[in-house]
Amino acid sequence: MRPVLLDVDTGIDDALALTLAVRHPELDVRAVTCVAGNTAVDQVVRNTLTVLDAAGGTRIPVARGAERPLLAASRDASHVHGEDGLGDLGVPPSPRRPVEIHAVELMRLQLLDSTTPVTMIALAPLTNVALLLRMYPEAAAKLERLVVMGGAASVGNATPVAEFNVWHDPEAAAIVFGAGLPVTMYGLDVFYQVGISGEEAAKLAVSEDLGTCLVGRLLAGQVAKVHSEQRIPPGTATIGDAGAVCAVADPAGLNTSSLPVRVSLEGEDTRGQTIVDRRSRPGESDLAGRAQATRVDVALEVDAERYRRLFLDVACRGEA
Repeated sequence: MRPVLLDVDTGIDDALALTLAVRHPELDVRAVTCVAGNTAVDQVVRNTLTVLDAAGGTRIPVARGAERPLLAASRDASHVHGEDGLGDLGVPPSPRRPVEIHAVELMRLQLLDSTTPVTMIALAPLTNVALLLRMYPEAAAKLERLVVMGGAASVGNATPVAEFNVWHDPEAAAIVFGAGLPVTMYGLDVFYQVGISGEEAAKLAVSEDLGTCLVGRLLAGQVAKVHSEQRIPPGTATIGDAGAVCAVADPAGLNTSSLPVRVSLEGEDTRGQTIVDRRSRPGESDLAGRAQATRVDVALEVDAERYRRLFLDVACRGEA
């Protein structure tokens, strides 16, 4: 089994990702850490515990992390995920509590205690991960790879050019992308491509399995909300962040290209943009001595049907 850590800001698509990760037979989820993003960090913790309970991950430790970005104020995505982050479905909260230590401490302990390299799946603003890199570089060196749901090589969502997780804390993203660790960027270019139909969601929503039922209810709620998103076919919900978990479990379904990536930290219109250099040759700025950006494995194409089937077969136990 592949040991993994998940860093989340549990809204709707993080919930789908957690369910898939917990239920995948080849992934060993060692811990889940929480950060502000889709909703406030305390709500993220509550949502994470609730989802893990439904998915069967009650033994997985959960820790509270950063409650705001490194420099900027926190900004949520309640217009997408609802006031409670889980679509305002009224899901009963878990009776469990998070562990007492900070999320970054839990990351450090898990990494240093592991006898094999660990993959981190970061599905949220990268505040916790950046703090780990700065505070405990010896622990971060135990990471085999970072798979980041964030960024875009083309069009953004928080702004015309910036994806939400990077836009929420661009300084943290700049630290992570520039650290020189093996990074896969599962960005918006593939994020929207793996979809579940409204009919499939409705079937899942009446399942007797708690995790499958929750997944179905979340997907069904999204079908009604995303009708104006042109990158998602009508009557369809995307699995979103769960695609990054698919990329870890089944990397052959994802086509990536090693490209220089720089995070913009300035400008009202460009702050949070992941500037992906897809040129075949250097330009005048490079020839004049500008430092080269760190290379990242950028996801550009996905086998959408392969990942759709993987998600349904594993997270939903083949019920659709």
